[in-house]
Amino acid sequence: MFRKIGIKDVVAIGIGTALFVALTAIQIPIGIPNTYLQPRMAILAFLSAIYGPLVGAIVGFLGHTLGDAIFYGSVWWSWVFPEIIVGAGIGLFAKRYAIKDGGFNRKKLVLFNASQIIANLIAWIVVAPALDIVIYAEPKNKVFIQGTFAWLGNIIIILILGSILCFGYSRIRTKSSSLTKED
Repeated sequence: MFRKIGIKDVVAIGIGTALFVALTAIQIPIGIPNTYLQPRMAILAFLSAIYGPLVGAIVGFLGHTLGDAIFYGSVWWSWVFPEIIVGAGIGLFAKRYAIKDGGFNRKKLVLFNASQIIANLIAWIVVAPALDIVIYAEPKNKVFIQGTFAWLGNIIIILILGSILCFGYSRIRTKSSSLTKED
């Protein structure tokens, strides 16, 4: 499941974290307090789908932590940990998506989106509300409404932008079986 981290992974973590933090500034209101559509989730999903669960978890952790610290002045930990779950959850199937090999197709798109829906569900319907209640003593009805809308918003962002990124990147990658040796 988790593999040794290499230089490409470190670079992906650095660039992914920087993009995640920069995109924290883009927040599309959805009418629920402190809950927005955020394009940064597409970057997290995309990098997780290419580099796997460890890179996804680290980008989710560092990106959300730094984004909160820079843009809000404090870190909301109960929403940092769900980002780790989303990154790791999507990344668990990185090899099966075959994005690096240029093999991302409709069938793999379904797997990618099924995994992101489940990872987001666990993160935002279960973990975030539970941590909000335990850590910050937030009201149950408030945190479950926020969690539900964060889940739905992330699904939409990743379904659209994340899928486009995965398809686009896969199309510029060479399929491993497409090259032949010349004699």
